[in-house]
Amino acid sequence: MIRRNDVLSAEKRIRSYVRRTPLLRGGSASAPLWFKCEFLQHTGVFKARGAFNRQLAALERGELDPDVGIVAASGGNAGLANAYAAAALGVPATVFVPENAPRVKVERLLAYRATVRQVGAEYIEAYGAAMEYVGRSGALFCHAYDQPEIAAGAGTIAEEILQDEPGIDTIVVAVGGGGLYAGLAAAAAGRARIVAVEPFTIPTLHAALEAGRPVDVAVSGIAADSLGARRVGEIAFSMASQDPPTSVLVPDEAIIAARAQLWSEYRIPAEYGAATAFAALTAGAYVAQDDERVAVIICGANTDPRTLGSTA
Repeated sequence: MIRRNDVLSAEKRIRSYVRRTPLLRGGSASAPLWFKCEFLQHTGVFKARGAFNRQLAALERGELDPDVGIVAASGGNAGLANAYAAAALGVPATVFVPENAPRVKVERLLAYRATVRQVGAEYIEAYGAAMEYVGRSGALFCHAYDQPEIAAGAGTIAEEILQDEPGIDTIVVAVGGGGLYAGLAAAAAGRARIVAVEPFTIPTLHAALEAGRPVDVAVSGIAADSLGARRVGEIAFSMASQDPPTSVLVPDEAIIAARAQLWSEYRIPAEYGAATAFAALTAGAYVAQDDERVAVIICGANTDPRTLGSTA
């Protein structure tokens, strides 16, 4: 479990290292909508917030050896964020990614001077290899989503949303392993509801809520590179058990269409995982009330720009 105080501590710790991203008005006059533009964050993804919070807190406690550095396992985005943070803090980074990680993400990891190791077909295999490396090297492990400092860092997004627009009723977010959801739930508790959106093909939180515990799900579909955790994290499940979100599922076709719409109407270069939250609204999986004020987090832009207008 994490609390809002954890998020507020993270906000203070990372303030000078991350961007305060804009909250932009979208929708229509009769149906206002706000986009939290986290695709403009360092590394093109919200995960920079948790990465800096984890590494800075570890440095404060003397848990991060600057000569040994950090290690992360990731479908791509968490690795990018942790590699960027490590470079900014002057420590080495080793990142394990699946063999099918998007080329654009691998190239950016190398640009951040990370050592990249590609292992297996899914995140869980990269994770296992990373944990073996941690045992051998003593490097600081930075989880992609299931560590308190990672989740609390992500939760600073909700603080910014509700500072900029205190009247927001609902925050819509895509869920993979659940770190972002957990941070938002902690920050927004008692102030705004959370709509947790997942692809039908990777329903980690939805399946956990139905089963009453985190369970493994099959990983497939258009958003698997960024939302492809096999099961939801313990922190996210604890938060959801205490105060269940509105949990909705969307098909790949809706995600593809939502991504194309974000580009054609707003010139927002979202990756498929980031467009999943918007797809809940465009496909009708979540229907806002007439007077409901909704913010959608567009959480990442690490995608091939040549495909932005594609609906196939």
